[in-house]
Amino acid sequence: SLMVDVTGQTRKEKVILPSYLQGKKPNTIPNKQVGDPVAGKVSISSLATRQDLTGFHLIPPRVTFGVLKEGCTYATTVVMKNVGVNFSRFRVKQPPPYTGLRVMYTPGPVAAGLQVELEIEILAMVLGGKDSGGLEEVSHDIEILTETETLLLPVKANILC
Repeated sequence: SLMVDVTGQTRKEKVILPSYLQGKKPNTIPNKQVGDPVAGKVSISSLATRQDLTGFHLIPPRVTFGVLKEGCTYATTVVMKNVGVNFSRFRVKQPPPYTGLRVMYTPGPVAAGLQVELEIEILAMVLGGKDSGGLEEVSHDIEILTETETLLLPVKANILC
């Protein structure tokens, strides 16, 4: 039960389930549905009752680099898993150069159930000429365009001046 914790005591605060268990996808913008006559469609009666047959999940759903030293390059990996029943394609809209972010990935179709790795790289640089107290926050949403939706991957970092 969600009402008690592991020791059997009553919980003081409510349990927040991850978005993938709640059945909703955070940070997505649905695309206009365009019929693609060459896309491999599966029409099996047992799958006809499911609503979400296409799409990708990002693991983790957001990237926080923490405090970074100015002038250094840092990288992390985000896994993009195809949770649909068909192969799907995607492309990443590269962030503008002033953010210091770059996304490296291998383009191509992703089969159902498989995953691809996106390497998020940041060059920690300070742009502002004003005094920000030693820390400057960098925040940007990386756009990942899929066949059915646009995923937004929030990336945050604090750069130590």
